[in-house]
Amino acid sequence: MAQENKVDDLVRRVASEYDELSKQLKMIAEFVTENRQQMVVVRIRDIADACGVQPSAVVRFAQHFGFSGFSELQAIFRDAYASGTATASYQQRIRAVIDKQPAQMKSHELARSFMDACQSGIATISAELDARAFDKAVTLLQNANHIYIMGVRRMFPVASYLGYVLLKTRKRVIMVDALGAMYKEQIESIAKGDVLISISMAPYGPETAHCCEIAVEHKAGIVAITDSSLSPIARAATATLTVREAEVYNFRALACTMSLAQSLFIALAYRLELKLESTRDAAGD
Repeated sequence: MAQENKVDDLVRRVASEYDELSKQLKMIAEFVTENRQQMVVVRIRDIADACGVQPSAVVRFAQHFGFSGFSELQAIFRDAYASGTATASYQQRIRAVIDKQPAQMKSHELARSFMDACQSGIATISAELDARAFDKAVTLLQNANHIYIMGVRRMFPVASYLGYVLLKTRKRVIMVDALGAMYKEQIESIAKGDVLISISMAPYGPETAHCCEIAVEHKAGIVAITDSSLSPIARAATATLTVREAEVYNFRALACTMSLAQSLFIALAYRLELKLESTRDAAGD
């Protein structure tokens, strides 16, 4: 099994067993799944301190998921990201530049440092993309009767973009824009055979979580775009696409999330067009 798949499989297993874990192991689970690159070099004491637990709890976490101890758990992250050393060191160089920035930067210098961080983030999401989850999300959208889209506040631009482009696929699209605070009424018509694209990052909008709850109750599918496989919307999702945005000057970018959303649309449009072409060919025969 490829080392990348070992990491992905571990993350999926952690998400599936999350509810049964103790409080301490849940905190460690969140750290491990949200800090994959840091797992390459982080020490057991660092994880313990970050989670407010004893190092022995980190060992118990590793053993719970079938590893002899922390070193064996860490080894799968090191092996998986051995080929990504250039990306990681590039991110470190960006952070070093930011740490050493002069008191006042020129506008173009600030812009370039922000853009560099975005480029690094996109390189990372490309390297870490869960192919199975992505293909599953495209299949769900391809087979959906109606596609509902929900994202509030910082995620609203991404949701709005998807609402715009998905209309071009001849799919029936409903944008849950919460206009007039009526998101509850807008999501109530979702039904079995429909799919909700739910977009939410920490601290996670309660409106989006509510829409996911309704989708589950109505037996609809959910494609979650979020920052952790343990986020409130991920654990209810049929397919989860995780993305970690670059953060520069305490401001989180949207480049990675928008890139993922655009990639999802392009993959869906491509598959729908292929299906249309095969239908035309069959009709011609």
